[in-house]
Amino acid sequence: MSMLDSRASWVRLGLLLLVSSIGGAGMWSVVVTLPAVQAEFGVARAGATLPYTLTMLGFAAGGVLMGRASDRFGIARVAGIAGLMLAIGYALASRTTNLLSYALVHGALIGMLGAGALFGPIMADASLWFQRRRGVAVAIAAAGNYIAGAVWPPIVAVATQSYGWRATELGIGAVMLVTIPPLAWLLRAPAPVQHGVVSSETVVTTSQARLGFSPRALLSLLVVAGLGCCVAMSMPQVHIVAYCADLGYGPARGAEMLSLMLGLGIVSRVGSGWIADRIGGLPTLLAGSMLQFASLSLFLFFDSLTSLYLISGLFGLFQGGIVPSYAIIVREYFPARGASTKVGLVLAATIVGMALGGWMTGEIFDRTGSYR
Repeated sequence: MSMLDSRASWVRLGLLLLVSSIGGAGMWSVVVTLPAVQAEFGVARAGATLPYTLTMLGFAAGGVLMGRASDRFGIARVAGIAGLMLAIGYALASRTTNLLSYALVHGALIGMLGAGALFGPIMADASLWFQRRRGVAVAIAAAGNYIAGAVWPPIVAVATQSYGWRATELGIGAVMLVTIPPLAWLLRAPAPVQHGVVSSETVVTTSQARLGFSPRALLSLLVVAGLGCCVAMSMPQVHIVAYCADLGYGPARGAEMLSLMLGLGIVSRVGSGWIADRIGGLPTLLAGSMLQFASLSLFLFFDSLTSLYLISGLFGLFQGGIVPSYAIIVREYFPARGASTKVGLVLAATIVGMALGGWMTGEIFDRTGSYR
C-alpha cells in the first residue's frame, strides 16, 4: 500500500506546518523590532535594515545548504539542528552591543542555520509524500512561513513595547528551544517510494521538452524570476511598520497591517496550491505575479489608515501563492531526487530578492525622504 496521499502524509504535513510556523519567527521578528533597534543604535533607516538584509541572505544560503543536508540526512535532523540554532541565535542577539554584531548573529544563526532550514526543505519534504494533492500539500507547507508572519509580529510588537527588544528576543529563543527539537523528532520516517506511477525522470523530461528549455536553462530562469518578483514583494512586507510610524499611525498599526497581509497570504497560498493542482504551477505563478503588480501599485496613490489596511489585505491575498508556485514548478519539471537542493536554490533567489528589495527601499527612503 502506497504511503503517498495517505493519512500518514497528512499528519506529517501538519507537523511540518507547525514546525515552519514556529521557526518562521526567525524571518519576521527582525522586521517588527526595526524601529526599536534603529533608535537604540542611532542609525539611518537603510542602516537599520542591515539585520533584515543579512537575515534574508542567510535564509537564502541556508535554504541551499540545509536543503542539501536534508536530501542526505532527512528533514528530522535538519529541523532539530535549526531549532537549536534559533535558540542560540536569539539568546546571543539579545546580548549584542552594536548593530553589526546584531546583524551578523541574525544572518548566520537565525537566518542561515535556523529559519533557512525550515522553509524550502520543509516544502520539498512535503512534496515527497504526495502525488495527487502535491500542489495543495506544498502550499500548506509554505503557509507556515505566513502563519508565522501573521502570528509573530503582533506578539513581538507588544512584547517589545512592554519589555524591550532584548527581552523579547530572549523569550523567542526560549520558545524555539522547547518546541522545535521535540517536533523534529516526530519527523524521522523516510519519504515513501513512489510505486505504481510513471518514472519521475520520464515525466519531467517530457515536460522540459514541451517548454523547450534544458534543465539548467529552466532552473536558471526560475532563479532570475524568483529574484525579480521578490524585490517587489519585500517593499511593503519589510517597511510597512516603519512606514506607518512615519505617517503618525504608530508601529503597532503597521504590525497589524503586516499581520493582515500575511494572514490573507495564507489563504492565497492554500488557494494557489488548489489552483496549481488543476492548471499547473507555471500558469499559477504568472497569474500571481500580475496580481502582485496591480496591488503593489495602489500604495503609490493611497496612504490613509483605512486604505493602507485594505491595500495590505489585497497585497497579501494576491501575492501569497507566488513563492510556493516555484517549488511546485520544480517538482513538475525536475525529478524527485535532489528536490530539496533544487527547491532550496530557487527559493534562495526569492529570498535574495527580498533582502535586496528591503535594502533598496530603505536606500530610496534615505535619499528622498519618501517611500513613493
